[in-house]
Amino acid sequence: MHALDYMVYGYLQTGQIRAAARVVAENARFAGYQAPTPIAYYALAAMPARYAMERGAWEEAASIGTRRFDVPFVDAITHFARAMGAARAGRPDAAAADVEALRAAVAALAGRDAYWQEQVEIQRIAAEGWVAFARGERDQGVVLLREAAEREGRTDKHPVTPGPLMPAREQLGEMLMLMDRPAEAQREFEAVQQTEPRRFRAVYGSARAAEQAGDRDAARRHYEILLQIAPQADAGLPEIVQARTFLGRG
Repeated sequence: MHALDYMVYGYLQTGQIRAAARVVAENARFAGYQAPTPIAYYALAAMPARYAMERGAWEEAASIGTRRFDVPFVDAITHFARAMGAARAGRPDAAAADVEALRAAVAALAGRDAYWQEQVEIQRIAAEGWVAFARGERDQGVVLLREAAEREGRTDKHPVTPGPLMPAREQLGEMLMLMDRPAEAQREFEAVQQTEPRRFRAVYGSARAAEQAGDRDAARRHYEILLQIAPQADAGLPEIVQARTFLGRG
């Protein structure tokens, strides 16, 4: 299952969405699986969450029906995806139950697992940032996303994961883009690449932000990188189409 999660992540980072979908579909054979250790469930929750969030399929993320594993940091993955999905789909009230579940997971981990407690707290802060943003409290949303990004930046990557479901600093960049602040967004997207190099969304975000900020040299550089990391991307993928169009290779 861990290997399958890495496959999903790798396919998504290289724009091979259909291949990622086929791997996620394999999860069905693990229905009712009883793991020998709680961490083994991580991949089963992470795969569908990654598949929805990396594609920006927010309504899909909001309705993920992953089974409950009764492992706080594992179930938090689904709650985070649902909360963020609902908020980004413009339905902040629908995120309330999942945000509360994240808060409960943090409490359940207190005094038991400092690493995962902090990771779930970062997810909770980010989710509440998107809820605030969706309610029109945009400055508060930025404050919360920045806090999540700074806390995430102070923690090491856990060996079981390919990385955060979606880096908090990358989320901050996307929020700034939605606020028409591309120069600031560009700095955040480029900072993501120092710790999460060659992430598809961060590279594309860097390119789009630079393009909108008028930094055409940077935009060209990032679009070139995007084409390098996704040479086998699915035909018609919007990000690749945008890159080729900008570079005159459409």
